[in-house]
Amino acid sequence: MRLIFLAPLIVVLASPLVAQVEPQWQVHDTLRPRPRVVSVAALPSDAIVLFDGKDLSAWRSAPGGAAPWRVRDGFVEVVPRSGDIETARSFGDVQMHIEWATPAEVTAAGQDRGNSGVFMMGLYELQILDSYRNRTYADGQAAAIYGQHPPLVNVSRPPGEWQTYDIVFRRPRFDPTGALTSPARMTVFHNGVLVQNDVELHGATAHMRRAVYTAHADRLPIRLQDHGNRTRFRNIWVREIE
Repeated sequence: MRLIFLAPLIVVLASPLVAQVEPQWQVHDTLRPRPRVVSVAALPSDAIVLFDGKDLSAWRSAPGGAAPWRVRDGFVEVVPRSGDIETARSFGDVQMHIEWATPAEVTAAGQDRGNSGVFMMGLYELQILDSYRNRTYADGQAAAIYGQHPPLVNVSRPPGEWQTYDIVFRRPRFDPTGALTSPARMTVFHNGVLVQNDVELHGATAHMRRAVYTAHADRLPIRLQDHGNRTRFRNIWVREIE
């Protein structure tokens, strides 16, 4: 009896898939444009390198002027209370790779352990924190969309060890009147593990209040946060998504 009812069920489930075929192309159409070729060695050939361990020429102080953080031994380290830094270039939809490490010596707890953040478009924060055996609120730990989405899992390495974020960010869309037509979305892999799965952002990052959207430009700088901790960064690059 199970075999008798299985066939019609498959037909019902499959029928919506037919409607999803893009109508302007036939299946296996040889005239359909092929993806452009991108080679991958140490990084994708179309990547825009933001920090290669040598200098901060691609960055500036968020308030203005030269980026004040310290570059040494192939990484850049936050100089506490010197202020955030941001990219000299502006970006919208991107794939981003960044490596970071919190201080090896643990002298605090909660939000005071290696706190920093990656702010996409300077507005939407992916939290950086030492979350290895460190209790804090779920939407403020490492790999959280700060104040909005906790990570799916905690894959934090011990303090002092290098960690990676691989981010896919889609900017919000606004109509000519400034009304939101499509919210920002983010996918994040932390140390190679999926921790944010195409989540919808509620608005620009805020502290102790609900996030809201305010219309802004289609391209804005990426910002790294000075939260008073000597967090380190290396190997930062982005790919613009067409």
